[in-house]
Amino acid sequence: MAVFRVTLVVASLLLAGCSSTPHTASPTSDTMQRCEPMDERKVVELFERWNSALKSGSVEQVVQRYGEPSILLPTLSAEPRATRSEKADYFEHFLSNQPEGSVDRRWVEVDCNTAVDSGLYTFFLKKSREHVKARYTFTYKWNGQDWLISSHHSSIVPIEK
Repeated sequence: MAVFRVTLVVASLLLAGCSSTPHTASPTSDTMQRCEPMDERKVVELFERWNSALKSGSVEQVVQRYGEPSILLPTLSAEPRATRSEKADYFEHFLSNQPEGSVDRRWVEVDCNTAVDSGLYTFFLKKSREHVKARYTFTYKWNGQDWLISSHHSSIVPIEK
């Protein structure tokens, strides 16, 4: 009988902790999260902002689109780029090709302060007049001031046989 009473007390305490009354943080609480508005149109604009930085030819403009921390798994290199200098090194070489990206197909997912843009894009490399088809995923995060890339993966589309 004593075991039953202890079990009943523990169960009551657990249920009290799972009350249906939501716990709310005070407006000054650091734990309160505000979700920055985002939709598919804004995700498209973020890609265009990155693509405009590419077209500018400025390594610094491109690297500024990436947050801290962030990772770049680039199209034309097997080396992951985590630091600003590693990203700058990659883009210095990539931008010498005068790339312009265009999205062929995209899938967008939006959540609180995070957006994912995945799909297929084609780079036109003006210097060599070459087209490079690739798969991509950009993950954007709101840092309290701006939407920046937290993860960018791009890989050449394999040739199907």
